[in-house]
Amino acid sequence: MTTTETRSAQADSEEFVPRPRTISKAEGWRRRGPLLPAMVFAILVTQVPFLFTLYYSTQSWNLVRPGSQKFNWLNNYVAVFQDSQFREVALNTVIMIVGTVIISVVLGLFLALLLDRKFIGRSLIRTLLITPFLITPVAGALIWKTTMFDPVFGLINFALSPFGVDQIDWVSRYPLPAVMANLIWQWTPFMMLLILAGLQSMPKDIAEAARVDGAGPVKLFRELTLPHLRRFIELGAVLGAIYLVNTFDAVYMMTSGGPGVASANLPFYIYQRAFLGFDIGQAAAMGVVTVVATIIVSTLALRLIFKSFSGTEEAA
Repeated sequence: MTTTETRSAQADSEEFVPRPRTISKAEGWRRRGPLLPAMVFAILVTQVPFLFTLYYSTQSWNLVRPGSQKFNWLNNYVAVFQDSQFREVALNTVIMIVGTVIISVVLGLFLALLLDRKFIGRSLIRTLLITPFLITPVAGALIWKTTMFDPVFGLINFALSPFGVDQIDWVSRYPLPAVMANLIWQWTPFMMLLILAGLQSMPKDIAEAARVDGAGPVKLFRELTLPHLRRFIELGAVLGAIYLVNTFDAVYMMTSGGPGVASANLPFYIYQRAFLGFDIGQAAAMGVVTVVATIIVSTLALRLIFKSFSGTEEAA
């Protein structure tokens, strides 16, 4: 083929390349118009309170001392990072979130693998397993505190009594694990549903071909099922962690953060500083630090999730 013919062929192919459609500004505003009320509402209920929190975080303001409000620069943030209890509570929060998410994902994966098989009564068992996620968190916390962990009438001590366990006050002796047990019970159904959806979206012909080639159950799970479920597990872990950062009701109802701050997390500690210590400035500074840290971690995690779901990772 000559150079002239090559250029002619390239010109012909370029003629069929679709041109990007340009949208006028009026058309763009017409399309965005229906979303403006929702955007204004979101700004009013999220950003405006956050701006007030930023303002209060620069104030030295204690409600016990009327007229004490004054501009304090960034001294509240310095006090927050110098507060040893704040560092302990932040560590409790990390342990609570990471431990709850990991155990919930493992239990959810196990239950999802069981529910992916056909057996009599599967729909009923699936409904019963979903129930903890539908119960009000306050009611769930009370159930675990009074019915499961009660030292005299609790079901945990009753189940362990044949093994020599007698009247252990689990909430007082192990406050943080007790709160985590309630959260794991609440969040395992969510992980189970998400992973089960991933299992049911997996092509069955690939698994059948692997079985024909001699792959056993362990190898099939490790080489096919788990890589397919990775994005669903990551999504569940990120969503669970974002929601668990805001855990307040379970801590308040079961342990009230005690003894001391052994089971307190950041939201509960901020509540204590604001409504029990009446220190509005430091409570606002703690809230800002918590929000900023949560945004940074969740943004990085969500970028990895979106990259996994978009398929760029596989294409690379």
